[in-house]
Amino acid sequence: MKRCLSVIIMSAMAALSGCASPEVRYHTLVNPEAAGITGAPASFMIEVLPVGVPAQLDSQQIVIRQNNSRVVVLQNDRWLSPLGEEVQTALSSRMTQRLQTTDVAGLTRDDNKPVIRVLLQVRRFDSWPGKGISLDAGWSLSRMNEGKRIKVVCHTRLSRTLSGDASQMFTLWQGVMDIAADQIAKTARQWMNSGDTTCPQP
Repeated sequence: MKRCLSVIIMSAMAALSGCASPEVRYHTLVNPEAAGITGAPASFMIEVLPVGVPAQLDSQQIVIRQNNSRVVVLQNDRWLSPLGEEVQTALSSRMTQRLQTTDVAGLTRDDNKPVIRVLLQVRRFDSWPGKGISLDAGWSLSRMNEGKRIKVVCHTRLSRTLSGDASQMFTLWQGVMDIAADQIAKTARQWMNSGDTTCPQP
């Protein structure tokens, strides 16, 4: 009787292990490779504000496109944090490396050093295995000048071809976020150094 009971328990455990959910894989938009440093450290600090993302995308769930009208949520893949936070962290990480400066968001500021605020609004964040990925985002830089806040408003559109292998998507997205951050960093440096700047071609 005991032997039969043991066999039943072992069979039940084997069945349960076979039904266990697959391990969830977590992904980040932050590129682990350090950005190349060019030029002297920036004479200003940055403040990367919370990033605006379409409500249907601003979660840890990863949404991909299957055709012109259908989207699906990946079951076993997640962003490390909600998408808006991922974009903000990626921008902050890349820009502080490029400019050799500090992101003072949430920190006490040094009043003797100017601060450029960075605000980004994602309009489109499309992932379509077999087609490509595309980012469409508006962004602005603002700073105080003689007691008034002045602003520059620009736009970025970036896309990359994506094969049918969805696993490549995350590396491609890191590259796209690096390019967007580099564009913003370059614009900020030019604006602070010359008082004038030209937005990158979208």
